[in-house]
Amino acid sequence: MTSCLTISFIAIVRMALCLIIVFLVHTEPVRAQSSDAGLQASLNTLSTERMLADIRTLSAPSFNGRLAGSDDDVQSAKWVAQELAAANLQLPPIMNGSLIFPFVSGEHGTPLGVMASIIPTSTIQPDPELRIGSADQLTAATLGTDYLPMFDSPAANVQGRIIFVGYGIVDPARGIDDYAGVDVTNRIVLFLRGKPAHYQRPVSHAEKVRFAQDHGVLAYLTATGPILNPYEARRGVTGRPSAFYGQLFPDRAIPGAWISTALAEQILSGSDNAKINRLHLLQEQLNKTPSSQSKETDQYASLHWNTTVQEGLLTNVVGLIPGTGPDAIIIGAHRDHFGRPAGLLFPGADDNASGTAVMVEVARAMANSGVRPQRTILFASFSGEEKDLLGSRLYVSRPVIPLSSTKAMINIDHAGIGNGRLTVGVTGLDKSVAQAAGELAGLTSTLDVYGFFPGGDHVPFKEAGVPTMTVVSGGVHPHYHQPTDTADTVSPNILQAAARYVLSLAWQLASDP
Repeated sequence: MTSCLTISFIAIVRMALCLIIVFLVHTEPVRAQSSDAGLQASLNTLSTERMLADIRTLSAPSFNGRLAGSDDDVQSAKWVAQELAAANLQLPPIMNGSLIFPFVSGEHGTPLGVMASIIPTSTIQPDPELRIGSADQLTAATLGTDYLPMFDSPAANVQGRIIFVGYGIVDPARGIDDYAGVDVTNRIVLFLRGKPAHYQRPVSHAEKVRFAQDHGVLAYLTATGPILNPYEARRGVTGRPSAFYGQLFPDRAIPGAWISTALAEQILSGSDNAKINRLHLLQEQLNKTPSSQSKETDQYASLHWNTTVQEGLLTNVVGLIPGTGPDAIIIGAHRDHFGRPAGLLFPGADDNASGTAVMVEVARAMANSGVRPQRTILFASFSGEEKDLLGSRLYVSRPVIPLSSTKAMINIDHAGIGNGRLTVGVTGLDKSVAQAAGELAGLTSTLDVYGFFPGGDHVPFKEAGVPTMTVVSGGVHPHYHQPTDTADTVSPNILQAAARYVLSLAWQLASDP
């Protein structure tokens, strides 16, 4: 069958409302209600080797880092679709009157399909440049070590003096204005990531960029401060720059880069040779009081790179095991990563080829168990998670199954590296549900159960009132959002534990009243 990834296909999918690849599992006649014996038999079918092979495939250079909206990501969606089709999945009837296009072929040549919408995708071209120093002597910073451009940054060709503006927050009604006392017009600002503990309101990176643009800033630099909050410390946050999308307001976009903590300290120290960590002292003051600590530095920065923007397809893959009742649960994992921005390949093995591999393996196990659950089980491979959760937000806006009938959403993210423990975040359900699944999987002693886990494809479901369970591998993920996130860093034991837990949790949620 001819691939749908052609110019004519791109033209056709402009007519569609959303992009969801949908399959329906063929099941045998209904068998007895799921049992512990049936679960144990399915647990025994989970293959670590198969999951590792899937991670190697998804994180290979041939998929170019699976940038959401790129042809590479659509090809990775096609790969996931083929794996689900191998578990006897096929195209359901036309859904909601929407147009469905051939995508992959099922077991008997039955076309599996795609409904599509188009998103803009921006890419930083190779050989960007950031230079830092005095007005008459700027030194090139090292890409990947000293800085990474924000990957949705517009093209940059600017130079200016650097002004430190604390956490970059402007909220006079709550007593904080980090721009007070400094003139940043046509300057480059440096602000810390996150927020001080005394500021109770959430603040996003995009809001900080908007504050900067409102004050006439040319460009910005952002860095992790040397003082980590408890969550950052627990997750193993380092001073390295990370891959990131942050410009959620295209009309307010200005060039920006994430720089290392060391480079930020160097900027604050400037030409002064005193061995004082000024950034540490400034962050201490910012964390104690909302008063402005902003200051003009004697350092300058120049930012130069080209950005290309093109239209592409946002692709969600959804597989369905129908239940005997009207309700459903969802098992999801995002498939997208950062692609090859600035000429650097971001393989995304742990984040989130690992979660995708677990989701696909659990789908195989449950589809092949021969047991028809009480609740429908929907497996979702989301794209666009790294871009403000676009894929999961798209699903929530146009669900395959009504959200009122969706009793839980299980999200699997970076499930292949860590300290050997599993972290589970729970919203809308009793934590005993998570603990009971750990007992079924034989993982009680390695399970840590918390409340809401910030960030991830479960968030739109939580916001829509659907109970959620987030499963990640515990401990430090040293390659998080780095080009070093490769398949050879994934732990087979952690991967197997994550799959066992998700299968046990899904078995329980799909079977219990």
